[in-house]
Amino acid sequence: MNSVEQHLLHDSQLNREELEKTLAYIHQHKVDYADLYFQSSHHESWVLEDGLVKEGSYNVERGVGVRAVSGEKTGFSYSDAINLEALNKAATAARSIADAGEDKAVKVFSDVAAKQQFAPHQPISSMSDTDKVNLLRELENYIRELAPDAEQVISSMSAVYEEILIAASDGTFATDIRPLIRLNCSVLLENNGRRERGGAGGGARLDYGYFKELVDGKPRWMAFAEEAVRQAKVNLEAIDAPAGTMEVVLGNGWPGVLLHEAVGHGLEGDFNRKGASAFSGKVGQKVASELCTVVDDGTMADRRGSLNVDDEGTPAAYNVLIENGILKGYMQDKMNAR
Repeated sequence: MNSVEQHLLHDSQLNREELEKTLAYIHQHKVDYADLYFQSSHHESWVLEDGLVKEGSYNVERGVGVRAVSGEKTGFSYSDAINLEALNKAATAARSIADAGEDKAVKVFSDVAAKQQFAPHQPISSMSDTDKVNLLRELENYIRELAPDAEQVISSMSAVYEEILIAASDGTFATDIRPLIRLNCSVLLENNGRRERGGAGGGARLDYGYFKELVDGKPRWMAFAEEAVRQAKVNLEAIDAPAGTMEVVLGNGWPGVLLHEAVGHGLEGDFNRKGASAFSGKVGQKVASELCTVVDDGTMADRRGSLNVDDEGTPAAYNVLIENGILKGYMQDKMNAR
């Protein structure tokens, strides 16, 4: 038994046998698939504005979600409490989307063996509250060294420590610990009545020590400060972009969001199963320039977008969607991959 199973199940007087019984109870109705999603999330955030701590917050959320899928219908119910009574009530509500009269067998649980893309850090306790505020002060002071006339400086940091457990009627049993940290800074500059802002930041699935690691001989947080000031200064000198149609070259990083919106949604399995996507039925066909390869990669070590397992308990993978312009496949969940 690992620590997640201990915290989310056994500390609440639950065990695997009771989860199997709950899933079997759901499958007494005409349900194709059911799963239980347990979660405990600890979140904190700190905000420093012009030398003053404007926010310091910490909250804990716990609960369990129950999902039942019957054909095109999905029933979902959840409880903030984790105990057998709450689980049974949620299961009753979720299975109500389907008629009674079936008693489909539930597979015996098999633990998911997933490659660990990041370590189970506890970022919130990795640094004292005093040191967290001091780091934000160092960040602000450095920005003001770079831009002594700054009108405003805001710096913030946050962390999440999340434990999840997934049990499903197909035999999936998976647990995961998901740390996540973020550090941001922004600066407002003014010149001849024109005010412009620049911002930068970063994060990872690590602890707060990540921000103090040396990059090119400097702590990582210094690079964020320098980039924020650079952006603000560039914006002060920037001119309006010309209007009209033009070719645009996207770099790596955040421009990937544009790719996601333009192409990514159309590659989701449900749209293609229903024939609602421009990419439906085109696997093996050319859909883009031969220069174009699109990959959905959840396996980049320690990166914010990576996972050990997804929210259905499936291990993260390196999925080639478009290769040299040829459509290779779609992004699938369990239901659409059937």
